[in-house]
Amino acid sequence: MYPRISDLLLDLFGVRSPLPIYSFGAMVAAAILSAAWLLNRELNRKHADGLLPAVAVKGKDAKGRAVTERVPPGVITGTLAVIAALAGIAGSKVFHLLENLDSFALDPFGMLFSTSGLTFYGGLIVAGFSIAWYVRRRGLPAAAVADAVAPGLILGYGIGRIGCYLAGDGDWGICSRLADKPGWIPARLWSETFPRNFGGLDVLGDCLTPGPDKLPGEFLAGANGVFPTMLYETAMCVAAFALLWALRKHPYRMGWLFGVYLILTGVERFLIELIRVNNVGTYLGIPATQAQVISVVLAIAGAVIVALTMRRTPLAPAAPAAPGRPAPVSA
Repeated sequence: MYPRISDLLLDLFGVRSPLPIYSFGAMVAAAILSAAWLLNRELNRKHADGLLPAVAVKGKDAKGRAVTERVPPGVITGTLAVIAALAGIAGSKVFHLLENLDSFALDPFGMLFSTSGLTFYGGLIVAGFSIAWYVRRRGLPAAAVADAVAPGLILGYGIGRIGCYLAGDGDWGICSRLADKPGWIPARLWSETFPRNFGGLDVLGDCLTPGPDKLPGEFLAGANGVFPTMLYETAMCVAAFALLWALRKHPYRMGWLFGVYLILTGVERFLIELIRVNNVGTYLGIPATQAQVISVVLAIAGAVIVALTMRRTPLAPAAPAAPGRPAPVSA
């Protein structure tokens, strides 16, 4: 594993970087940039198709007077990316603390300001509400923007999981045995020990050491490592992205594609939690992880959204933009 890309460059090319480049941070940046690029394309496409109105931006004319212009909505992509990043990190941290209240009580300062311990669903929920509030303020229909966000969001999540794999940050699966592996699956995709992982953990040693404090699946006699669940998630997210991208020009009402996204992300995460190490609680008398509960809620919400938006009768489209750059209007 290479928690720092700078170490990979040193091993492969003998190039020593003066600054450490962390794999997780680099892949998160790649995820945000990829999702933002796809979002910009979709916002402008929907505007060209008359499905999204232009947005007002302030500027100055040749004489220095304040003017307001109406431009395609892709102009707000950068702001949406910043909101998603900041609100996502805050929500991820809050949900992680809620999931680990016992540990938080023992070391509140350390857990609060640690760079590790982020829960994706917390970030998704907080960032989602924050973005919805912002786009409504800009006069855009939140449902149409949500449709534009969906493909890049699931692809970005998959790219981010590659960062988790390279860093070996603990988001791996339960212990596994190569003896149980089907013949067609490569060994590294079934059992991984994450050498040089970010936390310096002895993954194989932990799998072979019994103890009363072990979570389910953290001990397995004859284990060779753990399931690299991050790679499984990346593969499922790429497949989900391909489906959403193929469906992005759907004939249904605004919000339909985001409903499909919620179903796909809910099913994906619920399944991966079956073989992923995570804290298990009891919800309505049923043992489950926090992520499984949220994934079920999201999948049900997605199914409801899909059902409500399946009508082919479109909403009144926004007026198409006039050819060329819109003329400035004095503020």
